[in-house]
Amino acid sequence: MSVKVQICRRLKDLTRDDLEKLTKTELVDKVIQLQSYNRQLKNILHKKLNESDNGDVIKLTESGELSKDSGTEGIETTEPNQEKSSSRKFDFSKTFKRHVLLKFLYFGWDYQGFACQEDSNNTIEFHLFKALTRTCLIESRSLANYHRCGRTDKKVSAFCQVISIDLRSKFPEKQQFEESCLEKEIDYCGIMNRVLPKNIRCISWMPIRNHLFSARFDCITRTYRYFFPKGNLNITAMQDACKLLQRHTDFRNLCKMDVHNGVTNYVRHIEAADVRLCPHENESKNKGYAMHYLEIKANAFLWHQIRCIMTVLLLIGQGKEEPSVINELLNVEKNPCKPQYTPAMGFPLNLYHCEFRDKSEQKAMNESQQEIRDLRDLTKWLHNENNLRRLIEILQGEWSQAQIKATMIRSTLYDLEQLLEQEFNAIDVNFQTSLLQDDVKSKSYQKLMNRKRCESLNNRIEHFVKKQRLTVPKQKDSVEEQELSMP
Repeated sequence: MSVKVQICRRLKDLTRDDLEKLTKTELVDKVIQLQSYNRQLKNILHKKLNESDNGDVIKLTESGELSKDSGTEGIETTEPNQEKSSSRKFDFSKTFKRHVLLKFLYFGWDYQGFACQEDSNNTIEFHLFKALTRTCLIESRSLANYHRCGRTDKKVSAFCQVISIDLRSKFPEKQQFEESCLEKEIDYCGIMNRVLPKNIRCISWMPIRNHLFSARFDCITRTYRYFFPKGNLNITAMQDACKLLQRHTDFRNLCKMDVHNGVTNYVRHIEAADVRLCPHENESKNKGYAMHYLEIKANAFLWHQIRCIMTVLLLIGQGKEEPSVINELLNVEKNPCKPQYTPAMGFPLNLYHCEFRDKSEQKAMNESQQEIRDLRDLTKWLHNENNLRRLIEILQGEWSQAQIKATMIRSTLYDLEQLLEQEFNAIDVNFQTSLLQDDVKSKSYQKLMNRKRCESLNNRIEHFVKKQRLTVPKQKDSVEEQELSMP
């Protein structure tokens, strides 16, 4: 049973009446908390020095405030007395809106993750909203009824990232689903792709009948793929281990716990997990260079869950662990504390596919219209031939560049391997997967279950309660409190 917790509000959220009710000790704690928060903000601001989207230089004054000096490179400047050119602001009050799903692909190895961040503009979401506002498809994020399907981490890619959002439309709501109107609707993907970076592309869009349909809450399954070379791995042993993941279970030992954000439930449902050879590969010909992938499907995933699973699978494939170690890690009653290990690298991971329910669990906005209430919320994905051709052209260029580099390296490896065999009669050297394990290499391997353990979930909750980051609500049935007091 998971402990129910609440995240404590920071000082800035408290009203004057709330502050007057606090004791002196509580006020001192709040001041200390606020000072710590200010130090974090200053560190963020220092990272932003000399960075700006418009070429501005950001300076931190002695008082701790931000000031901007405009750079001159690539920026048009005007004299103080010179009149600025007045640009007409787009009038959204004269436009219509429609609710849609947008499907994107992106290669995330050059970005700091999908979601917007306080200390970096180098995120996928930042570029999406920059494109949406620049093309006047939305007025602002706060008014866009926006939800994302998945929140990928730093360097993680997506072949099927989906967002739900309200976009500008040419037609009123009653006409939006007519076939002729769909054909003449704004080319959402086309105009966005003109302003998006080339490694972020909009593939297609889908008109949605229910304006409350959510790409996050109405997504029923998410499928990820993690690509890796075979190297010296025992693929059969890794496949046997995958079968042990397919159950309702607690994955606290196969993820990075973020208790400080209020997450205390680590039960997830893995519907399918398997290791497969990539369709275009020939294992007998390429040997250790043949590319495989882990495909894993679930209703939702925890922070670094797949990367932690991949770490254990790599150890199993190398023969350092038995497949049964999965059962040991999933037995949280026997092993409540996670062994210390490092998650696998993030760049081979991608969000491969998403599935949505036909009818949203959110209450439809058009309940009064029987014909809409009886229809599916989902329609069909709409593609544009020119956009798809352009997308394929761009990706083929990316592939050519990467493949030329890979072939040059592979050719050099072939010559070196032949030389090693001729001169020293040595066997194959297969260390292709060593890059994926960003861990300290020790001379003697220590089994996972014999390693030093991290703190248990209950201890972490207790720690953040003492730090006043979390609170545990008092209940008549004190089962949660009893769990919290366990050592």
